[in-house]
Amino acid sequence: PGSVNPDAFPAKLWRLVNSPSVTSVRWDARGEGLLILQPRFERELLGAGPPGQGPPAAPGVFRTRSFASFVRQLNLYGFHKVLPAQAGAAPRPAGDLHHFQSPYFRRDRPDLLARLQRLTKAKRAKLAAALEPPDRSQRPLGSSH
Repeated sequence: PGSVNPDAFPAKLWRLVNSPSVTSVRWDARGEGLLILQPRFERELLGAGPPGQGPPAAPGVFRTRSFASFVRQLNLYGFHKVLPAQAGAAPRPAGDLHHFQSPYFRRDRPDLLARLQRLTKAKRAKLAAALEPPDRSQRPLGSSH
């Protein structure tokens, strides 16, 4: 992709999802999101799992061997998990298949990658504050509402 750093997370992810040799991550049916088969992804791209199971991880693809850390990276770049009920997906074993979407990560639209920016600390804090429930301890004593 043109103006995107080829070593940045979005560019790496774009190359992987479009690579015919990578079998653990692919586009969803609409080309609007990623489908990740976790056990295979861990073996194929994170180098996790018992030796001899699946091909060795490509060196330097991601800086982690943890699937949870990979998901945190997705979230930092604005990807959201799609629940099976939202996607109309066929039921799969729990935790096996993961579906993520971002408005700036679409099949056949590499031009959108430049808009995928890692959230800054300030933006993360702002999002976290918006998601926190109101603090009930700030009500005056004796107040019932």
